[in-house]
Amino acid sequence: MVTARYDVVVRHQRRDPVRYGLRARQAVWLVDLDDLPRLPRGMRWLTGFHAGDHLGDPRRSIRENLDAWLAESGVAPPHQVRMLAQPRVLGHAFDPLTVFWCEDADGEVSHVVAEVRNTYGGRHCYLLRPDPDGRAQTDKAFYVSPFHPVDGHYTLRVPEPGSTLSVVVTLHRPGSAPFTATMAGTRSASASLWRAALPPWRTRAVSTAIRWHGIRLYLKGLRPFPRGEHA
Repeated sequence: MVTARYDVVVRHQRRDPVRYGLRARQAVWLVDLDDLPRLPRGMRWLTGFHAGDHLGDPRRSIRENLDAWLAESGVAPPHQVRMLAQPRVLGHAFDPLTVFWCEDADGEVSHVVAEVRNTYGGRHCYLLRPDPDGRAQTDKAFYVSPFHPVDGHYTLRVPEPGSTLSVVVTLHRPGSAPFTATMAGTRSASASLWRAALPPWRTRAVSTAIRWHGIRLYLKGLRPFPRGEHA
């Protein structure tokens, strides 16, 4: 598989208890876990994909950690895994959502793993079994936004990327669907990993923007739910 880069627009839309939306431009990479792109030796400190930024033991590869996590869920190692993620840049990484498409020997997607991170340093993975249109559902089990409790369920649409990319996540709570996040864009003509390091502040801007919008929501009257056991 050839590494692909997508220029995307990320949108968040809150509907309850206040209406609030945000929009941001980002770049994400679709990579083969068995053949991760790398800069030349001596320059890899600039940017790259590291196990320490994802699930499992940072001393092992991302692929080894994913296989081990799947095995705990009773899933055999996939034939191939495509990961959609942002790389680490200048030693910093914050990827709110990483998606792993797990394919069998026939090239069909058998499972999808959605890895979610929050700004408190937590991480959680959801195992999905999408239908042929890439649609799946899972109970919410992780504290993400402080303005939503850990209840309800998600519906997701995660079709394999091609010339375009479209990921949709909607939170459903009793009687409402208060939040939707989308990531949509097109495949770039250039997938050079050098472009990940320019501009170098891009990854830090993601976590900074999340906190800034949290402050604005607080000023609009929203108050955090306690993390409880999810702390």
